[in-house]
Amino acid sequence: MTTLTIMPSGKTIEVSEGTTILAALLSAEVEGIQHKCEGQAKCGSCHIYLQEGRKGVSKIGKLENEKLDTIVGIGSKSRLACQATVLGTENIKIELLSFGSGL
Repeated sequence: MTTLTIMPSGKTIEVSEGTTILAALLSAEVEGIQHKCEGQAKCGSCHIYLQEGRKGVSKIGKLENEKLDTIVGIGSKSRLACQATVLGTENIKIELLSFGSGL
């Protein structure tokens, strides 16, 4: 199990390997995460910042990269929660954005 820390609240949840960050957040009923396209990397509304544990999640795929290219305010730590799968190799810390960044 991987510990996922959600900022700015500091809440922690345990996540199984193979689970997307979005699925983990939804199952833990974390408020503040949007998901307009139900995890298809089409809207970008689940944009998060991966603060720590970059090696603990899957690499960015083509669909995610293409969507991130269309979002204002992305950075090197940007990911789509629906596409980032927990690998179980290290703990992860993410920051939820205070606004919906998708279309």
